[in-house]
Amino acid sequence: MEGFDDAGVFFSDNFGGDQNADGAQINLQAVKKKYKEFIRTFNEDNFFYKYRDNLKRNYLNGRYFLEIEMEDVMGFDETLADKLNKQPTEHLQIFEEAAREVADEITAPRPEHEEHMHDIQILLTSSANPTNIRELKSDSVSRLVKIAGIIVAASGIQAKATRMSIMCRSCSTVIPNLKVNPGLEGYSLPRKCTTEQAGRPKCPLDPFFIMPDKCKCVDFQTIKLQELPDFVPQGEIPRHLQLFCDRSLCERVVPGNRVLIQGIYSIRKVGKPTRQDGREKAVLGVRAPYMRVVGITVDAEGAGAISRYSNITTDEEETFRRMAASSDIYDRLSKSLAPSIFGSNDIKKAITAMLFGGSRKRLPDGLCRRGDINVLLLGDPGTAKSQLLKFVEKVSPIGVYTSGKGSSAAGLTASVMKDPHTRNFVMEGGAMVLADGGVVCIDEFDKMREDDRVAIHEAMEQQTISIAKAGITTTLNSRCSVLAAANSIFGRWDDTKGEENIDFMPTILSRFDMIFIVKDVHDEARDITLAKHIINVHLSSNKSAPSEPAEGEISLATFKKYIHYCRTHCGPRLSEAAGEKLKSRYVLMRTGAGQQEKSADKRHAIPITVRQLEAVIRISESLAKMRLLPFATDEHVNEALRLFQVSTLDAASTGSLAGAEGFTTEEDQETLNRIEKQLKRRFAIGSQVSEQNILQDFLRQKYEERTVMKVIHTMIRRGELQHRMQRKMLYRIC
Repeated sequence: MEGFDDAGVFFSDNFGGDQNADGAQINLQAVKKKYKEFIRTFNEDNFFYKYRDNLKRNYLNGRYFLEIEMEDVMGFDETLADKLNKQPTEHLQIFEEAAREVADEITAPRPEHEEHMHDIQILLTSSANPTNIRELKSDSVSRLVKIAGIIVAASGIQAKATRMSIMCRSCSTVIPNLKVNPGLEGYSLPRKCTTEQAGRPKCPLDPFFIMPDKCKCVDFQTIKLQELPDFVPQGEIPRHLQLFCDRSLCERVVPGNRVLIQGIYSIRKVGKPTRQDGREKAVLGVRAPYMRVVGITVDAEGAGAISRYSNITTDEEETFRRMAASSDIYDRLSKSLAPSIFGSNDIKKAITAMLFGGSRKRLPDGLCRRGDINVLLLGDPGTAKSQLLKFVEKVSPIGVYTSGKGSSAAGLTASVMKDPHTRNFVMEGGAMVLADGGVVCIDEFDKMREDDRVAIHEAMEQQTISIAKAGITTTLNSRCSVLAAANSIFGRWDDTKGEENIDFMPTILSRFDMIFIVKDVHDEARDITLAKHIINVHLSSNKSAPSEPAEGEISLATFKKYIHYCRTHCGPRLSEAAGEKLKSRYVLMRTGAGQQEKSADKRHAIPITVRQLEAVIRISESLAKMRLLPFATDEHVNEALRLFQVSTLDAASTGSLAGAEGFTTEEDQETLNRIEKQLKRRFAIGSQVSEQNILQDFLRQKYEERTVMKVIHTMIRRGELQHRMQRKMLYRIC
């Protein structure tokens, strides 16, 4: 019986009883009054009138919107909140009118030229758990829903009429101020002109046209949303949904953002292109779903805050605090990482540190230092590199797995495509953009084409991806760690060939914080233990009952949630004492490397540079983050230096990574030049010779095979020679 005290006109409708029977007819005036009362009077403790003050501040600053929390409406009037949930299209319009009237009252008196009131847009937010795109069925149509996803493409800004005037061609009758429904639904023009004038012929069919200068328009943008990778069932393609944003919601997001969307699940006419003119003709009774957005929350930090694991209960929080306080948490976590893989403890510890990551720092001058740790595994086949990568993809809250041969530069970074409907160019984010805040696992890293590998240089150090294609120039975020696995050039690691095992440039090697060389060593005792372990794994896998995790091991789901909790709740920094210690150790490392280079008379391809110092800082921060500590201490720095020692320093000091660019002594350089001159004299441009014949010729002249191969590889790198016929023949290009 709401609204009976209102000074309205009341009537009894004796014949239209059936329409009113369901009680769906809402008393608009009374509802509007309630919304006005809510904006005016809703206050939190200490008489802080939240929405009234926000509305005034926003209006005076030229931001014509007001953010409303659904929980506040629920606390104010439950039936009102229920109606807003079930009939959002009608109620949002009433709410916006109410907000406009309240804004009129609280901003009066206004200056002379600002007497005209602007429309206020209502944006809704809610702390409810989001639904999955797959669970949106036909019963959710025209209801308020909340979904989570990743933005994969965004269109440019277009204009849509909210009110328009139409004019008849023959009799110039104007029908003003026609209301156009919000959303992607258009307006169908009337077929006949109804005005009749004496002595004039009737107007023809379809006489109306729109008067563009008499239309009132708002901005709108269409966005493509993809469901979160956590929700996609194994082996299925992620689903997409079209979003419609208008007014102040435009330009809020870019591709690659993880977002929570509050919106009205709507439907629009779907068409099929006809043969004659390619226009879409509507199919009767079939509707395509889209979402009319009424509120957006963006995960701006890149910490993966919007994912399936973001709802952590208080009991779980208590468990995580207890886990962090235990002294052996580091060993427990590294043991729980792929427990079915035997050994490689240091690699597991490094990957655990990578999963937690260091702290991202934004400097006062606007630059950022990355907090993510990159790891490269190099070595023999059969050392469980790919298995580790697959496990990391499962355990990381946001993980993307790609293989080097099947990935192009555009698929890893971003691509620009033509939108079939609007014919405009839209941008779609690739694997590194979608893994923002997580880990990208790249297998077969050595099989990638050189120009594709260069595309991820910027993503690994600056953590952004810059694009200048088809008139679109922009920068996307890719704040992710890279875990890469690669083999030696010869398939297996060849100790005698040392530096030739690797086909990577020093530029990409210096971007990895830790580089592990994984060798398949022959050792009887180790082989017996390994064989035992593998046979046990195969025997226990047949049992139907799920085996309990071993003593001290953490289950996969807990591990995943713990990583997510630590990444979102903790950002440690170095303590001063640890900083001093690190400074002196860095100087020692530089001096040691310098002396080694002097004695060996050649420079390492992995120099100990500032990047390596930052790598150690990041590793120590991640070790502190595991224990939820605010500062990284001496103990963490020692472990970080040990990890760095067994990975990158060992790899650099063996000389096994000194690339073809490594500086050589003058005598060596002369020999190399002599071989190169002889090679060029030996076969003309455009001819091909067997590599074996060339090697035998030079061996007869008492040159070392290694030196000759080095010259050939250098010439191939320069693009002067090329391998043909399964690397048996050499072809000279220039």
